Amino acid sequence: MKISQIDLYRVRMPLTYHFTTSFGREDAIESVLIRLRADGVEGWGESSPFRLPGYSAEWAAGVFLLLREVLAPGIVGQEIASGDELQARMQTVKGNPFAKAALDLAWWDLHACLTGQPLWRLLGGVRQLVDAGADFGVMESIDDLLQTIDAAVQVGFKRVKLKFTPQWGIEMVHAVRTTFPRLVCHIDCNSAFTLDDLAMFKTLDRYELAMIEQPLAHDDLLDHAELQRQLATPICLDESIVSPEKTRKAIALRACRWVNLKPGRIGGITRTLQIHQLCAEAGIPCWIGGMLESAVGASHCLALATLPNIHYPSDIFPSDRFYARDLATPAMTLTAPSQFRAPDTPGIGTRPDPERLRECTVEQAEIR
Repeated sequence: MKISQIDLYRVRMPLTYHFTTSFGREDAIESVLIRLRADGVEGWGESSPFRLPGYSAEWAAGVFLLLREVLAPGIVGQEIASGDELQARMQTVKGNPFAKAALDLAWWDLHACLTGQPLWRLLGGVRQLVDAGADFGVMESIDDLLQTIDAAVQVGFKRVKLKFTPQWGIEMVHAVRTTFPRLVCHIDCNSAFTLDDLAMFKTLDRYELAMIEQPLAHDDLLDHAELQRQLATPICLDESIVSPEKTRKAIALRACRWVNLKPGRIGGITRTLQIHQLCAEAGIPCWIGGMLESAVGASHCLALATLPNIHYPSDIFPSDRFYARDLATPAMTLTAPSQFRAPDTPGIGTRPDPERLRECTVEQAEIR
């Protein structure tokens, strides 16, 4: 396909309530949406690194600038026959997976639409119904958290993820496990700790968590390998997994027993598929994470969650969990308790609503 035009939108989507993690508090989500046009068809992608470089070294304004000035001009007018070819054309830019992901995700949606296939089928998905989990950030009180978890359990969610920080830690986990002794749950540390906290992590072993997600530094593998050797609880790597090369090293070091796949963090679907395969060959199960994207980004995550080595409910959320009105239509809705259904329509099956896109856009650009 020959890319004839690229449209970029940096958007700000207000949350219905603030979301707090170890790296900060978000009252709105900033992301970059991108539209590729080829042969009279369009494909959409979304990358959501957040407003500031807290989760990773990238941030929404920087991603928009890099796409506008470097990556998009290098792609427009070019024949791009595969995801691998697209990645090769972006290889001269070091790092910046969130920026590259925006183009890659849009290319895959465009490719699926041109071939008339739902994206999840094109990727080799094996299930149309996808399990989703419930996630909870730092709250005002533990009682508030327990009430919210109970509501999720009553709805039918099969697992719970708890943000875990130095101020919201063992006491919180103890309360949750005491109240819900059989609930499948895990904690997400977002790189807030070091090996100096080994005694605390050993204490967590007694709570039979499904996993401890990214306990140590965002770019670390060696200390995670040492921590995993000393814990019974599986470690899941998130921020540390940014490429197939980093994944191969994590596997060789035995730094984890689970891998969280986020297409934005990894650089798009092309690289996510490669990491998924590496993990499958090594016997390491995966699950899909999200960055509180609109239905555009969430639909890409939904397609990836149908893959065969996905063995844990993924971080895919109904639109009304975080937004009074989604930026895209159709919005993300549960079709069964704690499950989403991948669409039968070509591509990702959703598009930005033009009016809502205008309302949320901070800056935009057109590259021909």
